[in-house]
Amino acid sequence: MAITVETLDKLERRITLSLAADALKNEVDARLKKLARTTKADGFRPGKVPMNVVAQRYGYSVQYEVVNDQLGAAFAKAAQEAGLRVAGQPSIAEKEGGPVEGQLQFDATFEVYPDVTIGDLSTAEVERATAEVNDAAIDRTVEILRKQRRTFNQRPAAEGAADGDRVTIDFEGKIDGVPFEGGKAEGFQFLVGEGQMLEAFEKAVRGMKTGDSKTFPLAFPEDYHGKDVAGKEADFLVTVKKVEAQQLPELNEEFIKSLGLADGSIDALRADIKRNLEREVKFRVAARNKAAAMEAVLKAVDFDLPKALVDAETDRLLEGARADLKARGIPDADKAPIPAEMFKPQAERRVRLGLAVAELVKANNLQAKPEQLQAHIEELAQSYEQPAQVVAWYMSDRQRMAEVEAVVIESNVAEFILSKAKVTDKALSFEELMGQQGA
Repeated sequence: MAITVETLDKLERRITLSLAADALKNEVDARLKKLARTTKADGFRPGKVPMNVVAQRYGYSVQYEVVNDQLGAAFAKAAQEAGLRVAGQPSIAEKEGGPVEGQLQFDATFEVYPDVTIGDLSTAEVERATAEVNDAAIDRTVEILRKQRRTFNQRPAAEGAADGDRVTIDFEGKIDGVPFEGGKAEGFQFLVGEGQMLEAFEKAVRGMKTGDSKTFPLAFPEDYHGKDVAGKEADFLVTVKKVEAQQLPELNEEFIKSLGLADGSIDALRADIKRNLEREVKFRVAARNKAAAMEAVLKAVDFDLPKALVDAETDRLLEGARADLKARGIPDADKAPIPAEMFKPQAERRVRLGLAVAELVKANNLQAKPEQLQAHIEELAQSYEQPAQVVAWYMSDRQRMAEVEAVVIESNVAEFILSKAKVTDKALSFEELMGQQGA
């Protein structure tokens, strides 16, 4: 029998489902009889409980279960016969007007996926980034490695704190003469000149000697993370308890071998750093270019979104936000009053992009190939000490492999878009690239 599909809105549809009352009753009876074999009741042996008692106890729940099962099967069959791509779960309710003789009728209201049409990508303009690892980047990395293993020696009392020194201080801040939460500490340590404190605080401490005390004003920025003091001016009293000068390890064979390089030469160290930086640069450039390509796709599409998919994505983002708060130790994070509406624009963007990418993959055969998956995993594994174990770790878990597959597919789509679009190459310095977060 042909399925009649009513169009209620752009993507909203409705179909009528009919269940034969006799078939429904027979299935309910069959399940109750099966249930009676194990039902226990006072005054009866197991399996000997009368059917009327079983029906009285379980009849409603069994009927509800049978109706749900049969409606699910009927809806799936109807959607398949009508060639519908259903988005989300249908809302099913008894049909108005009462039952038809011998039939129970229900209205199933649902959404369908939109027809996704990709615009002319040859007119899209995309900026493609390039970047290289230079000697200066390698030099900075060497210095970072040395700083990670630095030691500190106390300065003579006559020497003031300089950039790179570690100072130990007591401090107390007051606003309008009143102490504020988080404005007092004893034995507090920080490194001068490395951005651990507000610039005005570091400037005040720079040059102070062991035993010195100083009072100075400090204006908190308007966007300071502490909302109670943001935009306000405080007076701080600081006493320096200790000033320690940093001692960087010598760049010698012993130091280099301590980093895990059997060849303790400087050339071997620089070559290893270059390989690692090039791998990081490659991933960051790819992430930036992928984001630019995806933005081009979003500009090339315009279609309605199923509300069910947007709502589901909004819920995922909301749950992710709660999980993040919980991970930060926020009390009752699962009950935090986070408005779902704030995630809706991001959810809509994700759903739209996901549907557009799926269409590009389908239309242009951009699925991830086995050799691509293998190559991507092996590349990820190179940054670990035992790459073979990392490869096995990925290959042994379907969920992890699914995540790798998604990344490879996105890369395929990005490369396809870049091959079609008007591309302008932009060379970024190493500093520019590393200062950006991958999309």
